[in-house]
Amino acid sequence: MLNARLKRLKADEHSLKAVIAELITATEIAERAIGGLKLTVRDVNENLGSQLVSAAELSVQLKKQLAEGDAGVPPAVQDRDRRAACARAGAYCPQNLRRPGGRRGGAGVLRAPKA
Repeated sequence: MLNARLKRLKADEHSLKAVIAELITATEIAERAIGGLKLTVRDVNENLGSQLVSAAELSVQLKKQLAEGDAGVPPAVQDRDRRAACARAGAYCPQNLRRPGGRRGGAGVLRAPKA
């Protein structure tokens, strides 16, 4: 009876050693993967930060150019140009909606202009 128990303990010991070896291997692989991910995150943060700064600068420049381009242009022409740009892009633009009779304002049902 004692020998049977000792044999079971030895068998359990071998299977436990195999499980521990697999866990050590998996842990080493995970540690290497985490190190690689940390490097990737650091690189992305650096690149993304510089791209965000560039995008913000470009946004400021574009706003300034739009403001300069709109200066001195009558509002009716600005509206026409915005509607045309939306139509070319196939986008929905609120200023493309017109009231019946071509009037802006007043009562009536909104409808999209004919293409």
